[in-house]
Amino acid sequence: MEHISWNDQEVRKSFSALKAAGPFVYGLTNYIAANLSANILLAVGAGPAIGAAEDWPDVFPAAAGAMWINTAALMSSDAASHGRAARAAHTAGTPWVLDPVAVGAGAPVYDGAVRSLLAFRPTVIRGNASELIALSGAGAGGKGVETTAKSDDAVEAIRALSRETGAIVAVSGPTDYITDGARVIAVAGGDRRLTQVTGAGCSLGALIAAFLAPRGDALLATAAAHALYAEAAGRAGARTRGTASFATAFVDELSLLDPAEA
Repeated sequence: MEHISWNDQEVRKSFSALKAAGPFVYGLTNYIAANLSANILLAVGAGPAIGAAEDWPDVFPAAAGAMWINTAALMSSDAASHGRAARAAHTAGTPWVLDPVAVGAGAPVYDGAVRSLLAFRPTVIRGNASELIALSGAGAGGKGVETTAKSDDAVEAIRALSRETGAIVAVSGPTDYITDGARVIAVAGGDRRLTQVTGAGCSLGALIAAFLAPRGDALLATAAAHALYAEAAGRAGARTRGTASFATAFVDELSLLDPAEA
């Protein structure tokens, strides 16, 4: 197993490519996470558009550098828009991220809608341990949107899911794990308050999409997004006490990270 952090050259290289590209990133996400997702993308130099207005799901995926779909948006927009957007991204060859929020938590109609998106070959699938264990077929899901499993417990499940789907699969936790089915990269760090800020996990999918936009190595780009997230969270945690101040400081720290930093 490999380990990677903000200090690794590959992370800085991926972040430099993102900064240089300044990509347009399109997303479908739930209303709870939309604001934080947009602010995180803006903080790293990407340009977000979020939502399923009229023909956006048909047009924006092809125009975007990358896209993400957070399936909790199924509760706040037309469910058909997710399939339309995923199909458009797949047809255009646009890299995209699938975040299967709460899959396996006991809602079979919803689970079926989530699984149907796998036909459009997401570049990356990211989620918590319970979600990815459930999506892989290796066990049940969590309690609603909350995980009941640890990221360490999901390593074999995400490797299997990656081999099955052809996607990079990333699980979040105290240590994040990212795999292409063969290689596994671990990213440690962060701050426990990420689990206490609404939309923090959902917004990681947006950041991964931004890192995919320059079209480099998808495994390393996904690992770099996790490393950047962990570094910003660690810095924010070191200078704040509560969850609200942490959330603000976290976006601040993302905006202040510099790939040329010594």
